[in-house]
Amino acid sequence: MTQPPAVPRAPVPALAVLFGVVFINLVGFGLIVPLLPFFGSSLGAAEWQVTLLFAAYSAGQFFAEPFWGRLSDRIGRKPVLLITLVANAVGYLLLVFAPNIWAAILIRLFTGLGAGNISTVQGYVADVTPPEQRAGRMGMIGAAFGLGFIVGPGVGGLLVREDLGAIGFHPPMYLAAAMAALAAIGVILFLRESRAKADPAAPRQRFLAGLHDAQRNPVVSRVLVVTMIFMAGFAGMESTFGLWAERHYDWHAREVGLSFVAVGIVSVVAQGFLTGRLARRFGESRMLAFGAALFGVCMAAQVAFANLFPTADWLVPVAMGLTAFGMASVMPNVSALISRSVDPDRQGAMLGLNMAAGSASRIVGPIVAGAVYSGLGLDWPFLLAAMLTIPAAIMAINAGRAFRREQTRLAAAAQA
Repeated sequence: MTQPPAVPRAPVPALAVLFGVVFINLVGFGLIVPLLPFFGSSLGAAEWQVTLLFAAYSAGQFFAEPFWGRLSDRIGRKPVLLITLVANAVGYLLLVFAPNIWAAILIRLFTGLGAGNISTVQGYVADVTPPEQRAGRMGMIGAAFGLGFIVGPGVGGLLVREDLGAIGFHPPMYLAAAMAALAAIGVILFLRESRAKADPAAPRQRFLAGLHDAQRNPVVSRVLVVTMIFMAGFAGMESTFGLWAERHYDWHAREVGLSFVAVGIVSVVAQGFLTGRLARRFGESRMLAFGAALFGVCMAAQVAFANLFPTADWLVPVAMGLTAFGMASVMPNVSALISRSVDPDRQGAMLGLNMAAGSASRIVGPIVAGAVYSGLGLDWPFLLAAMLTIPAAIMAINAGRAFRREQTRLAAAAQA
């Protein structure tokens, strides 16, 4: 691999600005996601149509993430972040005027196409961070996501008025659009570009052009499999959680939204203070495998608690908090392993490909979960998610072995 360029002189202020931008944007995102099952029901949607609200957004991201990731490598991170944030604001605003469930699904598809900025954020972090510190700083950005999920779902749950029907969901959507617009203003005013523009004469890559390179990379290829397996299980659980909680505990939008506060709190603490330290001590791949296994145990525990202690709904946020710790051990370490295994000028493309893999799973996961929920029972999306974490953990361990072999080979080549 080529030598990485020197990092910018003031990475910490840049990361502080990016942390704020991500937090503001994720508050808007967190306002909406826990409410989607109930919003879909207010439009008269069937359960399988509700899960399509999640899958449509991910379908848009599947095509958008590699595109935006490659474009950010080419023209810079800042303009891509600006475009995607504006698209988020427009998508949230359009959702207010959705007349039926199919219009809402199309709007979510558009929003996913316009969004897909996670790989660009990760690319910015990789640009300004030495390799040995990336897991920790990816965790700090993950903490901004988690902090947004503390504020967003709680505020969304307080603002929603289910007794008013579909119109009762409009205030959180207006606020989400405003938050995305505020984040875009923050990018314009405060965020400095982290990389130079690419040579305009350089050949342009096609959609998923990096897939061949990813397949040849022994680390990236395995990590992509981890992402696909893990995210399929998570997305299936996420898309049915509101319906599951309503059936088991008679919960509604407010309770579901507030339960996500536990997820946000644990995510902030874990990713802000623990992820980097644990990755440096035990290695990214071991923490990745541990996080996947913990997530699976928590999914199985949710089902056991619901059936053994049907009135103890306080156990749900406890299990959700442990689930969040598992996720906090997965996603930053995935990004860190990829960024440490590719050339600097390919980081955006490879991170975008990883997000596309996750988006593909977020398409399939909710659709399968909807069918499983309707056909086998409300607990089965959780049980399926638990089973999928077993191969994910095994592949994470294999990715770590491949990474260590590659580092040994590069060290030997440097000494030769």
